[in-house]
Amino acid sequence: MELFFDPEFNGEGLLNEAESKHCINVLRHKEGDTITVANGKGYYYTCNIIKAHPKRCELALIESKKHPSQVFMIHLAVAPTKSTDRFEWMIEKAMELGIAEITPILCKHSERKKVRTDRIERVVVAAMKQSLKAYLPKINELTSFDDFLKQNHASQGYIAHCHESEKTPLKQAYQTGTDCILCIGPEGDFSESEVELAQKSNFKTVSLGNSRLRTETAGVIACHTIHLLNE
Repeated sequence: MELFFDPEFNGEGLLNEAESKHCINVLRHKEGDTITVANGKGYYYTCNIIKAHPKRCELALIESKKHPSQVFMIHLAVAPTKSTDRFEWMIEKAMELGIAEITPILCKHSERKKVRTDRIERVVVAAMKQSLKAYLPKINELTSFDDFLKQNHASQGYIAHCHESEKTPLKQAYQTGTDCILCIGPEGDFSESEVELAQKSNFKTVSLGNSRLRTETAGVIACHTIHLLNE
């Protein structure tokens, strides 16, 4: 199935210009073809093309379907890697697994201190369409880790780090069926003071196994662990 994305689409009318161009000029759809559109809010719309215009593709609704949301939500708070490509790869894979929210965090050892959220959104939208997801995650601006911890989080938080201290494997610490925040640090890891501050904010310190992982690998493994535990 091909999936098109238009956040303003509600069942009938015009597909946005970017998706109209992709649908008509790139994929060569014609009048009478059936396509599926997602609005990122949980709805799939199966529609007929009634006007195959590359800027204003007009659709008529055949069927709408609300996709149920996951019983658990993952909020990934992660320090952007020095390499933009590696960071975007991680976001893509996390999106394919299914996450509800993304917050890039600025830490003491961060090598990258600027993030373009518009680039993150493009990666997320492409991954959403490829993996046929019905929900588009919330994408937050780059936030200092200290400020992030001060926010009022309703979910249980977990911070993964490499310091020699007592940690519980994530697969044991996480309670199945609950929403969670997964904090992944930069290449230089969280500082000891950041870990202590997270613990004071009721975040649990966890490990992701015995191997020392890159930031992008740790982010994917953490998300995958939560999904596996909920299957």
